[in-house]
Amino acid sequence: MKYALLIYSPTQAHEYDAPRPEVEEKIASYVSALRDSGVLLAAEQLTHADTATSVRVRGEDRLLTDGPFMETKEHLLGFLLIDVPDLDAALDWAARGGAAAIGTVEVRAVKTGQPWQAMLD
Repeated sequence: MKYALLIYSPTQAHEYDAPRPEVEEKIASYVSALRDSGVLLAAEQLTHADTATSVRVRGEDRLLTDGPFMETKEHLLGFLLIDVPDLDAALDWAARGGAAAIGTVEVRAVKTGQPWQAMLD
């Protein structure tokens, strides 16, 4: 079953812009473990939330707002997409990476079998 591990960090965390070598090593080790176990499908890091543009369409109007959709104390830093047997395995991987120690890792099952997904094959 596929799960997205959504990685959030407090907005005041400066490690996002200038990671320390020990943080980089921990991230590299974690991603290597995911890859070596065969569960890693994708991983991406996002630019800082203040570079975001939010888009809304209301009637014929396209509304653009600088920054994230809403004010929050944590910002989405990136995600990992994994394929594991069940939620317990996904939760174990979420806890192992270290991000949960300084922020939050939200674990969500990926919906499959949607008609639009057939266009990706």
